[in-house]
Amino acid sequence: MKTLLSIHLLLALSGWCVAQHGITNDTKLEKELVRTGLVHAPLKIDESRSAEVTGAAKKVVANMPLTVTENLDGWTHKGFGNMHYSADKTVSGHGSIRLAYPSFTGTRAQGSPNDPDYAVYGNAGITLNVKGANWEAYNRIAFYIYPDCEGARVVNINLSIANADTPDKEGYNRKNGSHLVNLENRKWNKCYLDIGEYQRDRVTSIAFGASLKGKDRTAGDSLIYYFDGLELQQVENPEVISGWTPTAHSIVYSTTGYVAEGSKTAIANVSGHNGVFQLVDATNGMVVYNGKVQHITTTTGAFDVLNFSDFKQAGSYRLKAGDVQTAPFAIADRIWDNSMWRVLNFIFCQRCGHPVQGKHAACHLDLHSKHNGRMISYAGGWHDAGDLSQQTLQTGDVAFALLESYNKLKDTNPLLAARMLEEAEWGIEFITRNRYGDGYRASSMGLLIWQDGELGTLDDITSVRVQNIGFDNFLYAAYEAYAALTIADADPAQHNYLTRIAKQDFAFAMDKHAKDGYGGFIHFYEHSYNTSESQYMATVSWAASMLYLLTGDAYYADKATEFIGYTLDCQRTKPIGTDGVKGFFYRDRQRKVIVHYNHQSREQVYMQAMALLCETQPQHPDRSRWEASIRLYGNYIKSIAQYTQPYGMISSGVYHINEPDDRESFQHSHLFTDGNEAQEYVKQLKLGVQLDEEHYLRRFPVGFGIFNGNNAVLLSMGKAAAICGNFLHDDELLRIGREQLYWVVGKNPFGLSMIYGEGYNYPRMDTFSSGEMTGEMPVGIRSLGNGDVPYFPPTNNATYKEVWVTTAGKWLTLLAEY
Repeated sequence: MKTLLSIHLLLALSGWCVAQHGITNDTKLEKELVRTGLVHAPLKIDESRSAEVTGAAKKVVANMPLTVTENLDGWTHKGFGNMHYSADKTVSGHGSIRLAYPSFTGTRAQGSPNDPDYAVYGNAGITLNVKGANWEAYNRIAFYIYPDCEGARVVNINLSIANADTPDKEGYNRKNGSHLVNLENRKWNKCYLDIGEYQRDRVTSIAFGASLKGKDRTAGDSLIYYFDGLELQQVENPEVISGWTPTAHSIVYSTTGYVAEGSKTAIANVSGHNGVFQLVDATNGMVVYNGKVQHITTTTGAFDVLNFSDFKQAGSYRLKAGDVQTAPFAIADRIWDNSMWRVLNFIFCQRCGHPVQGKHAACHLDLHSKHNGRMISYAGGWHDAGDLSQQTLQTGDVAFALLESYNKLKDTNPLLAARMLEEAEWGIEFITRNRYGDGYRASSMGLLIWQDGELGTLDDITSVRVQNIGFDNFLYAAYEAYAALTIADADPAQHNYLTRIAKQDFAFAMDKHAKDGYGGFIHFYEHSYNTSESQYMATVSWAASMLYLLTGDAYYADKATEFIGYTLDCQRTKPIGTDGVKGFFYRDRQRKVIVHYNHQSREQVYMQAMALLCETQPQHPDRSRWEASIRLYGNYIKSIAQYTQPYGMISSGVYHINEPDDRESFQHSHLFTDGNEAQEYVKQLKLGVQLDEEHYLRRFPVGFGIFNGNNAVLLSMGKAAAICGNFLHDDELLRIGREQLYWVVGKNPFGLSMIYGEGYNYPRMDTFSSGEMTGEMPVGIRSLGNGDVPYFPPTNNATYKEVWVTTAGKWLTLLAEY
């Protein structure tokens, strides 16, 4: 009882602090923060402002039921379990289909030969054969699902649609697809999927199915789903899913809001505005600003832009043009703290090896690495994405971002700062515990299943990858040094330990470099696989500067200046085309292949290295070269940002037409290549912007296969722009960095916030292991096929809509610059 009273007192005091010190201006969020003990339990999901709620309100103008019959005509079962008709469990009154299957099969999960433990126990599902029906008159499929899954804390199922292999028809993007449906257990869930992009002239089947991924501790032995009320629908004004033009009758804007002293623009696709718009006080409905709609034509099309940059009064407002009015948004100096609480919540929910209320018990305690006769548990850190995979270096990236957040917030928002530090320490614990002390470290594991937590049972896994890679150890040394600097006063023993191992890891990396030089990237599932030699050298320099900052040892200063020389030799100084684009980096001194990213990105490390050199060695003879590099790169960012106007998203960058000729670097930059991508690469470039005979600019990354979505890319470039802006005192670069934040929370062609619970119009995401989470962020908007226009469909699938802690870390590390 005394403990319970102490907890209530803590929460009450936390609530008082929130109210007194202005930690958040969102009353609902404030109550949730207190309820969770400042996020030691997941924040509740708020669906009220979600894209799905908005979509569900669209007017249905036609429908066709797909009625379930007692004989289950047309339905078949496949995989584990069974299928039955249920007359009792129904929402339509016509009965439902019951799918039941076991949660565990009693056999070991088996994957592919090259990755045998990235596996499931089997599959179960039901399929409706619709015999080539034409569904072109409908653009939505709606249905009800009732999960009855004993002890299950996360419940979802996949909906699949298949069309016959008929000739491609204009206006359709796909013939087949799989959509993850997130569900609430033991209630009827009303669900829908907009299918306007699917070619459906001869639909062969729809199916519901799931993979068997084992049991969390509370889970029962079986999972049961009831399906009812299937119906095809035609809805009015479906959402735009591709292109630069927003949906008709809409205004796209930063749904969080705008920084008071910065640029403030939105894009309208509204008729009848008569060339004017208003800014309306959301609290009283009074018009506080009248503006003229600017009709502009850019390289992406023609747009109506609402510019209210000269309005700087803090408050809550709506934009109004014609008969369209937005939801409320903020204008203030500090608009991002609420998003940081939410993103922190997402990171917390992704914890591995730790019980997360409503998500899972302490997990993967029987997942281990083995090296030189020793074994270390790989439970810890954060699950990578929608699956249960883990990457040690990625946990390090996120821990560093959390430490940056702490240092930025500790004087302005101490409660949020303290919680950032606490979560960072969880990540630091993981990257230090997985050291073997000889340069080797447990590095990654692809994983889909829940394990039983007992050693000696059939689901034990000891195939965690273990590697000694110079690049990884340089980065670990930098992160450990930064952590040591951050916690010096709070935990002297930990400070001393982190200092010691940072020096050791840097030494291991230097020994590896002396022996093998650049390279050693052999596991293409790891997000360091695309590392170029120029990025490697910049990373060595940055790590050395960080250790110099920590220790004052001139050895590290010398190494920082030595290695940056290679990177400087890789920077483009000769202008390209009429726009004079220059300032980007080549992969190596041969200067044939340009550095760019299509999934994971560490673009910011070039400017991190240059800026930290200037900070730690201001009197060095080469300082002018480092500063010139920063200025050159900043101008590069300015030059490529113009190609996505009026949105502000930084373009992916410049490409050379002959890059596929370097097969090794091409395969490291583009996963799952089979040697036939060169022609597709050229096609993708030619759908971008031609700069000269050899160089093209792409707004979205060139890419092949499943790993697509550009949030990590644009946020890393935004970080680099902000580093340059802060160093050079350049407001334009700081504006460009800020525009990446606005893009993520709604100032994109789809008007979607890509942080669940932040702002308005946030969609559900592909998060099949941990369920929907407040603050979750996806891999990001992608391009379609070879095209260079944004594409973000409602189909909930990997990787573009898959949640990813990397994106969360990139969000925080960019915000740390402001």
